[in-house]
Amino acid sequence: MKRILANDGIDAAGKAMLEKAGFFVETTKAADNHLAETINNENFDVLLVRSATKVTANLMQACPRLKLVGRAGVGLDNIDLTYAAANDIKVVNTPAASSQSVAELVFAHLFSGARFLQDANFRMRTEGDTKFAALKKAYSAGIELQGKTIGIVGFGRIGQAVGSMALGLGMTVVASDPYIQEATLHVHIPQAKADIPVNIKTEPLEMVIRKADFITLHVPGKINGKAVIGATEIKHMQTGTVLINASRGGVIDEDALLVALDQGKIRFAGLDVFENEPTPRTELLTHPAISLSPHIGASTNEAQERIGLEMANAIIGFFKED
Repeated sequence: MKRILANDGIDAAGKAMLEKAGFFVETTKAADNHLAETINNENFDVLLVRSATKVTANLMQACPRLKLVGRAGVGLDNIDLTYAAANDIKVVNTPAASSQSVAELVFAHLFSGARFLQDANFRMRTEGDTKFAALKKAYSAGIELQGKTIGIVGFGRIGQAVGSMALGLGMTVVASDPYIQEATLHVHIPQAKADIPVNIKTEPLEMVIRKADFITLHVPGKINGKAVIGATEIKHMQTGTVLINASRGGVIDEDALLVALDQGKIRFAGLDVFENEPTPRTELLTHPAISLSPHIGASTNEAQERIGLEMANAIIGFFKED
């Protein structure tokens, strides 16, 4: 019987599928400093993680029994892929399962910022009974998404899901991706039981930045150690641009973002990820023009079930071929 340590958990549906296929699945989390010991002492063949557990070269070297490492999510930046490939350790992830959930969170932040909900919700609770008229005036300059241009930086599955939703809202979509030249988006209309295809050709990042009213990032991490959006990129944006990051902490230069918010160059930002997780900097957490969430892009019941099932299928398939 193959043994699996789901160190950051796995949805019940995925766990049940694996157990039905004859695998043993342990979901009790091992602390980082005891992870190698746990894997070796309990003879685990597979390690499953999300974003919390780091799968380093040292960890894999210390656990020669490991045959497969699974990342329940899109990115693989917390796994040393070079060491895994050189030592015949299979690495799998679940790239398709969370696209809808992350895309919907992007629009939750967009709607929140467009109508000042992140600040208004707090102030209504503390001042709404005495300063209602003043708050109404303070939040009277909201903006609509319809008719605006959204720039999508990173046009993979999640970026395309964002684009499809944006088209459904009547937005213009521009996108940048060094690996994708064009993609066909589908606007789903349930009542008509139809999908409307729309072809989008990607453009250079600088052009997207200059055109967009709203910019959302869906990239795997920094480029050569540098933020994708820094002071130079912000300088080329329109005054009043909106910036959303639900991809990875650090792809936006947080110092440059704070300066741009205070100067009014950036109208507002929506952040689901931060450079210093799990302790984001106070200036971000207290800024009234930032809509915040604690890295929950894929954290819906539906997405977690899809992730669990996709991961289970990948593991079962791997050992059938092994």
